[in-house]
Amino acid sequence: MVDKTITMPVIALRGMTVLPKMMLHFDISRTKSVVAVEKAMVGDQKVCLVTQKNPEEADPAFEELHHIGTVALVKQLVKMPGNVIRVMVEGLERVELLSLKSEEPMLVGEIDNVLEYDEILDDVTRQAMMQIVREKLSEYGKENPRIAKEVIPGLLVLTDLGELLDQIAVQLSWDYLIRQRVLDCVMLEDRYALVMKHLLTEIEVTKIKRELQSNVKERIDKNQKDYILREQLKVIREELGEDNPLSDADEYSKRLKSLKADKEIKDKIQKEIERFKAMPGGSQEANVVRMYLETVLDLPWKKVSKDNNSIAHAEKVLEEDHYGLSKVKERILEYLAVRVLTKKGASPIICLVGPPGTGKTSIARSVAKALNKEYVRISLGGVRDEAEIRGHRKTYVGAMPGRIAEALRQAGVSNPLMLLDEIDKVSRDYKGDTSSALLEVLDSEQNVKFRDHYVELPIDLSNVLFIATANTTATIPGPLLDRMEVIEVTSYTENEKFHIAKNYLVRKQREKNGLKESQVIITDQALEKIIHNYTREAGVRALERRIGAVYRKAARQFLDDQSQVIEITESSIEKYLGKEKVTFEDVNDDDEVGIVRGLAWTSVGGSTLQIEVNVMPGKGNLQLTGQMGDVMKESARTALSYVRSVCPEYQVKDDYFEKHDIHLHIPEGAVPKDGPSAGITMATAMLSAVTNRKVYAKVAMTGEITLRGRVLPIGGLKEKILAARMAHVEKVLVPYKNRPDILELSDEITGNLTIVYVKHMPEVLKEAFVQE
Repeated sequence: MVDKTITMPVIALRGMTVLPKMMLHFDISRTKSVVAVEKAMVGDQKVCLVTQKNPEEADPAFEELHHIGTVALVKQLVKMPGNVIRVMVEGLERVELLSLKSEEPMLVGEIDNVLEYDEILDDVTRQAMMQIVREKLSEYGKENPRIAKEVIPGLLVLTDLGELLDQIAVQLSWDYLIRQRVLDCVMLEDRYALVMKHLLTEIEVTKIKRELQSNVKERIDKNQKDYILREQLKVIREELGEDNPLSDADEYSKRLKSLKADKEIKDKIQKEIERFKAMPGGSQEANVVRMYLETVLDLPWKKVSKDNNSIAHAEKVLEEDHYGLSKVKERILEYLAVRVLTKKGASPIICLVGPPGTGKTSIARSVAKALNKEYVRISLGGVRDEAEIRGHRKTYVGAMPGRIAEALRQAGVSNPLMLLDEIDKVSRDYKGDTSSALLEVLDSEQNVKFRDHYVELPIDLSNVLFIATANTTATIPGPLLDRMEVIEVTSYTENEKFHIAKNYLVRKQREKNGLKESQVIITDQALEKIIHNYTREAGVRALERRIGAVYRKAARQFLDDQSQVIEITESSIEKYLGKEKVTFEDVNDDDEVGIVRGLAWTSVGGSTLQIEVNVMPGKGNLQLTGQMGDVMKESARTALSYVRSVCPEYQVKDDYFEKHDIHLHIPEGAVPKDGPSAGITMATAMLSAVTNRKVYAKVAMTGEITLRGRVLPIGGLKEKILAARMAHVEKVLVPYKNRPDILELSDEITGNLTIVYVKHMPEVLKEAFVQE
């Protein structure tokens, strides 16, 4: 026990605290500390050990030291290299550093011994405290087997409460700051509370650490087990020659991470991948899921290509690739202008309607090129199963996505140009209506979330530019036609065909047949003869085949004769293509009774119809020949009723039609004909035959007739006017309501024709009958 207020050497400790009954060795190198130890060794070997408040302080003053310290007995000194002394000390008792008497050459402090104030604790309380501390020590030992074996037994044999509390702080390797706080607690009750608080904290921390370590170990063990099992399964599958679904699933997961899609879609695909992992590799269901995952991961959910918004570029491409088609080009450039200004613009659904071979499909390809869009074509000709559009449920054997989803997959982006070719030729059967399935696809309000039965996820088609093609709108259902903007691609004139052949077809066929421009030359007159005498069509498909035939024969001639230059002229064209294949029926030279020239529209262009009527004794029958359709037959009966109603004006007897039969015939009887546009022609021919009035041979006419003799408008005027020109007609009678259609035609088409607009049959008869 230290006497009250004595002086002794003081050593300031950095980062450590010494408690009573604690054995500790530490290194000193500060001169003051070395001198203090040497002074102690000369005397009673005792020094006062106090802890610095700031471990970094090299020369602490009194205020920078903790004032409760420990008197320690220096038991051993060992000199180490570098002027370092290793000291071994044993803590004896708590003391209070009252002041520093001297700081040079060493710290000398005035200290006072500290009595432990425990008189207020009775024996029962001390015993209870001892029991609680021992219980908690035992609990701590259960959580730390090593400490339970090495430390706890030595602590449990201690009988003094104060010593036990100090030794717990020593033996449990607590931080020096905690030990200093224990050292500062002179009151046993305070020391008990502090030690118990930290002991309980240590127990909880140890429990949590053990649980965490256990969980980590379990996870590591499970991962190792899974890895080993996967590797074994992989080897087994390789031996069996089966695919490995786990490696496939990992590949799908990688692809899913890089997929640009909404969270909803990614979550659904992830669930399918998890299902796939759990399936045996060779099973039928695994193959179904594998095909499904391949499909949905290939779809471009939010992947888009950058469009070319240059109107000048688009116009240049369209002009280079196609001659004419001004309306189509104008509409495409309007769409592009709107999209540039609005930064988005709803994609229109354009339907190009026109005869075969007029460039509908190729202009769609040029539009894709002009806008820098991916191009995909879907042929709808003959498609009659709704599943072709919407896909099959993936639960069916051999299920596959519909053509729309497959086209997107093929395009690789979600904003391609999609061509729906031959949309007028889709049909229906017991499996569903294909055109009804197209309603959702072609509706900009609905196709934002188009659902394919196979994919089962909403596909956004709003960025797709749809272009449909058709030969006629007559067979397209009304609701479907209503969703599309129809642009007519009409027949080409001979002049347009000439420019197309010269600028595009000749070069294409020359290169296709391996010839150079310097080797074979086709004159302009030869091209015009091919167009006029070897083709009869609305488009240019047959024309291209004829030009190809010329170049094939020229190629053979070039190799046989080793010719330098082959020139194909109008006079030599017969050598390459044979006799003329097409002859145009000219109008009759003489005006005749009962023969009237009509105009008709066909899928390959316009043509003239010579309608003939004969009247013979009979019982009032009407005989119609020439393969007429139902509409045309009804139109003939209407014409007859009109003729009978006006016959009194032409002094025809009342019983004339009861005693005579009328036979109406349209030549080329093998060719089916239908439509109401020959109404006024048939009425004129019948009236001419009945009244024996001649009709001008060089007059042609077209128009529907009513019972009261009104003339109604018809379609296909451009083709009909062209046919009239080819037949050398001089005057054409057209319904008055078709006047806007005629005004849209160029002078090249109307030429020297006299166009007469008619509203009623008397006007028709006035222009058609030869005036006597």
